Amino acid sequence: MKNQERNDRILEYLKHHKRAKVGELAEALFVSETTVRRALDELQDFGLVERTHGGAVLNENADEISVFVRINKNAKEKERLATTALEFIPDFGTLFLDNSTTALALAERLNLAHKTVVTNNLQAALLLSARHGVTILFLGGEVLYRSNSVAGSMTMRELSGMRFDLMLGSCAAISEEGAFENAFGQFEINRLAISESRQRILLVDSSKFEARGSYLLAPLSEFDLIVTDKEPPFRAPNIRF
Repeated sequence: MKNQERNDRILEYLKHHKRAKVGELAEALFVSETTVRRALDELQDFGLVERTHGGAVLNENADEISVFVRINKNAKEKERLATTALEFIPDFGTLFLDNSTTALALAERLNLAHKTVVTNNLQAALLLSARHGVTILFLGGEVLYRSNSVAGSMTMRELSGMRFDLMLGSCAAISEEGAFENAFGQFEINRLAISESRQRILLVDSSKFEARGSYLLAPLSEFDLIVTDKEPPFRAPNIRF
């Protein structure tokens, strides 16, 4: 079992049970207790769990998964769907980019000369500002370490009144009911950006097909295009893979 898969399964177990002993996790995952302890130490470093005597509990903010985890998770799938999405990108002057590593994978491939990019994604702001001729507007707000972004009432105030030609974003989960977010702060931001954008493109790797989300971001029909890395288990006329 790969480290990422092992860590994902531990987090999923804790989401259902809230807390667990090392032996309990070792039995559930068919791995040694030493392997579980090492995995829990890694997850604690990322702020996703808190170690307890003989086990761990799920961190209250675990749904806002650390950006350092998200960057490496499903990297090949994200690169594949970014390549697919390139041919569908319309002309634009202003772009809203959300805090997802998936949307950033596509933005890094775009010609942004003489474009304006608005984002709450700190990593994106730093990387894209190195490009020649691009204007980066970074939204203010409460800094969230785990997602390497900002959110909150200040972010919403700055975003209000802005208009965009194009919005590039992702989500925590997707089904035939729509796209879902787990972090309320990012849900608010993306919901507002969707309403203020002329065209909206959603980038979703296939791991999100089986995921669950807390907040309905938008029905699938609100997106002009949804790009994935493989065929989803539901149908929509605006999906490409």
